[in-house]
Amino acid sequence: MAGVGKLLKQALKMQRQVEAMQAQLEAKELDVTNGGGAVKIKVNGAGKFLALGIDLELLKEEPALVCETLLAAVQDAATQSKEFNDSQMKSVTSGFQMPGFM
Repeated sequence: MAGVGKLLKQALKMQRQVEAMQAQLEAKELDVTNGGGAVKIKVNGAGKFLALGIDLELLKEEPALVCETLLAAVQDAATQSKEFNDSQMKSVTSGFQMPGFM
C-alpha cells in the first residue's frame, strides 16, 4: 500500500501544479494577426477570446473575402492558444507516472 500513498501524493502535487498552470494560462495573452494585419485577435492561453480588431479597409472588400479572413484569423487564434496550452500543461503532467501505464 506504500505505492498507493506515493501515487496519491504525486497526484495531489500534480493537481496543485495544474491549478497554478491554469491560472497562468488565463493570464497569458496571445496576439494573433491575419490578412496582413487586417484582423487582430487577442486570445488567452486558456482559449478565451479577449478582443477582435478589424482594419476598416478590409470591410471594403468583397464579403466572401472578409468572411474568409475573419474565419482564418479565428481558427489560427484557436490553434495557437491550444498549442500553447498543450505545451504548458505537458510540462506539468509529464512527470506523473502511473504504475503499469505508459
